[in-house]
Amino acid sequence: MKLNCTCANWRLITILSAALFVACADAPKPIASNEPTSSTSGSSQSASGQSSSGIAVGHGSGSAPTSTGATVPMQSGSGSGLKWTPPAGWENKGASGMRAATYITPPAKDDTEGAECAVFDGGIGGGVQANIDRWIGQFEQADGSSSANKAKQSKETINGMTVTMVDLTGVYAGGGMAMGQPSTKKPGYRLLGAIVEAPGGEVFFKMTGPAKTMAAVQADFQKMLKSISK
Repeated sequence: MKLNCTCANWRLITILSAALFVACADAPKPIASNEPTSSTSGSSQSASGQSSSGIAVGHGSGSAPTSTGATVPMQSGSGSGLKWTPPAGWENKGASGMRAATYITPPAKDDTEGAECAVFDGGIGGGVQANIDRWIGQFEQADGSSSANKAKQSKETINGMTVTMVDLTGVYAGGGMAMGQPSTKKPGYRLLGAIVEAPGGEVFFKMTGPAKTMAAVQADFQKMLKSISK
């Protein structure tokens, strides 16, 4: 009886040992995760692809136009249809307000300012002589004498058009910038003015500046007047 119990115990131990060995031999299965899988390499590739697909466009290839003072024929933007050729070396400031064009010249030696030539086309009433008289009235004489008596006036026909001219030196004492008049009195200034009776209306050329500078550009002013055409 005792032998049977012992055998039974050994048999039970053997069965339990075999079961334990099988359990230890099976590797544990991984538990599936519910979190989404992200691909770092995929994201980098996408970002890299996006940046490499852009095309850079250069913005510095063009340059702003500059005024060279070239002798390119100018045409009035008003109804007069007058054309003229500005001298080389004169800086063209373009049209502004009542001005069809404005030209600036450098000062002569010992002068602190250059000369300015303003061109007006239309919008100025009163007729030729009234405007010549108004320009003369913008000058004073240091000795108190009459500027009208000092002014040199002349008429000339250029390319079929009558041109009335005035030449006067004195204290420039105009009262407003709109018509090319200074805001302060300027002694030792000179006026070279011309009014062209073009088929479509009167065109006004008014050049003022220090006397020495004006003497240096007088021939250029006359040459520009000779270039006028319909």
